[in-house]
Amino acid sequence: MDANLFTSMLFATVVAGTPLIIVALGLLVSERAGVLNLGAEGMMAMGAVTAFAITHHSGSPWLGVLAGMGAGMAMALLFGVLTLTLMANQVASGLALAIFGVGLAAFVGKPYEAVALQAVPPIRIPFIADIPLIGEALYNQQLLVYFSWALFWGLLWFLYRSRAGLVLRAVGESPASAHAIGYPVIRIRYLAVLFGGAMAGIG
Repeated sequence: MDANLFTSMLFATVVAGTPLIIVALGLLVSERAGVLNLGAEGMMAMGAVTAFAITHHSGSPWLGVLAGMGAGMAMALLFGVLTLTLMANQVASGLALAIFGVGLAAFVGKPYEAVALQAVPPIRIPFIADIPLIGEALYNQQLLVYFSWALFWGLLWFLYRSRAGLVLRAVGESPASAHAIGYPVIRIRYLAVLFGGAMAGIG
C-alpha cells in the first residue's frame, strides 16, 4: 500500500472514530453506575445541531462545543427524570429519547442545512508529527482528538484507581449494598447520566 494512502486512511479513521470514542466513554460511566442509556443517539443529534447553531451565530467553535455539551446534558436530565425519578423502563425510555432527539434535531437544524462553517485548524505536535506513516495522521489533529485520548486515560484512572470510581462501580454492581452503607445511589446515577449526556453532546 502506498504510504500516502495509508496515512490518509489512518487520518480519516481517527477523525471518524473520535466522536464515537468520546460518546462510548461517556456511556461507560453511565453503565458502570448501573444505568443503561440507549438514548445516546438523540443526545448526539441534539448536541450536534446545537453546537452548529451556536458556532454559526457566535463565531466561536468552543462556545459551540459547550452548547453541545449543555444540549446533551439537557437530554440526559430528561432521561434521568424518566428512569431514576419516575422509574420508567430504561430500554423503552432510551429508545424513545433517541427517536425524539433525532427528530427534534432534524426539525431545529432545518434552517442550517445550507450553512457552511469554517474549519478549525488542526494542532500539530512538533517532532512527533514527523514520524513516518503515523505522525501526520495521529499528531496533526483537532483538539477534540487529543481530548478523547486524555479522556480515555483519565477515566481509566478514575474508575480503577480512585475512591470515587470505586463508589461508582459499587453503585452499579450492588445498589442495595451501596445504599445500605450510606451512598446516595440516585444522586450518583444522575451525575453519571449527566456526564454521559455531556460526552454525547460533544460527540
